[in-house]
Amino acid sequence: MTKAPEEPKLLSGGNPQIAKGYGDGPVQAYIAAMPGWKSGVGRKLDALIVKTVPDVHKAVKWNSPFYGIEGDGWFLSYHCFAKYIKLTFFRGTSLDPVPPVASKTPETRYFHIHEGDDLDKTPLADWIRQASRLPGERM
Repeated sequence: MTKAPEEPKLLSGGNPQIAKGYGDGPVQAYIAAMPGWKSGVGRKLDALIVKTVPDVHKAVKWNSPFYGIEGDGWFLSYHCFAKYIKLTFFRGTSLDPVPPVASKTPETRYFHIHEGDDLDKTPLADWIRQASRLPGERM
């Protein structure tokens, strides 16, 4: 008798607990485990990132998907919270326009996505394109 795979545990705020891993597989597992409306947004974000940066490299670290350029570090990550998804642009102060939410880390900026937000009315693709061309964060 085979045991069904366990569903990923949701941490406080509803963030999926996914094992650290590199490549598309762990990121897709994270997206599939995102609760409720967030999973659909995760699929849309992932598709937009891949369309905008076709040679993007992916990983899950610290229970969050990371996107970067091989040999140049990570430029974007996101994380689930109870009421929103937080996109992290590691060199966000270099983007134009600068994403709206400040961080304790001087160069980092955040963009929060809430249920029902129209992502087509945001500069997400432009921010992703700009961020992918900047030196990435080494973690």
